Amino acid sequence: MSERRRLINLAYRLLGSLAEAEDAVQETYVRWYAMSREQQDAIESPGAWLTRVAGRICLDVLGSARARRERYVGEWVPEPLPGATQWLTGPAGGATADPADRVTLDESVDMAFLVVLESMTPAERVSFILHDVFRYSFAEVAGIVGRTPAACRQLASSARRRISASRTPTTPVAHQAAVVRDFKQAWQAGDIGALMGLLDPDATVIADGGGLTRASLHPIEGGERIAHYLTDLFAKAAGTPTVLESVVNGRPGLVAQRDGSTVAVYAFDIAGDRITRIWAVLNPEKLRAWAGR
Repeated sequence: MSERRRLINLAYRLLGSLAEAEDAVQETYVRWYAMSREQQDAIESPGAWLTRVAGRICLDVLGSARARRERYVGEWVPEPLPGATQWLTGPAGGATADPADRVTLDESVDMAFLVVLESMTPAERVSFILHDVFRYSFAEVAGIVGRTPAACRQLASSARRRISASRTPTTPVAHQAAVVRDFKQAWQAGDIGALMGLLDPDATVIADGGGLTRASLHPIEGGERIAHYLTDLFAKAAGTPTVLESVVNGRPGLVAQRDGSTVAVYAFDIAGDRITRIWAVLNPEKLRAWAGR
């Protein structure tokens, strides 16, 4: 069971959904405990076996996920993760030295990064995450993906190019936090001019309600249009929500609460002093990890 956190970290990056990641890891353990003790003892590296099985399960899930997401109501956004603190400490609360745990702070859980992963084929995504993020050799990746090491190398290279093409200049986290704070204040004040000053003219908002709550079914584009949309949204909200600054997927974000329950999580992509993209997750099924926060 000491491998569980590593497997959850891996599966979340492969699937973009904490709920699906937990299901994949659960299935991995079901297969482990279905074996006899003699079969388990014959496995030289249980951790490697669990990783291989979890990777294959995630590969299968990714294949079926595409069809499910075509039927999804509105836009699909990866499930947001709360602040990374609990991911960076061991069971006793001490700092961990495991790179698979530390990567929760890097761009591999950033919302913009996860969205690019969604554009990849399942084999590209698995090859890239296993090799570039978790540092498995291509020989090991090949055993999971079912391709040759050379083919996995090409898949990871193709994925890397997609990441590079989408990457924007890095803005220091402290500056991102200041921009998000200014955005929050302008939004709560209904200051359209201030909002437009913080939004890139070509900014985009993507909302995910999953058909379970009210949310725009299509991306909202343009800083001015977004500013008017957001102020109207806040003004018409049933009961003024409380908006809190929080860490969302390792980056400064916002959480909207009503009566103590989280009703929306907002992740941002920021270039310089402007917000270029906002991902708003309102689907209650994707907010379970935020309960009680």
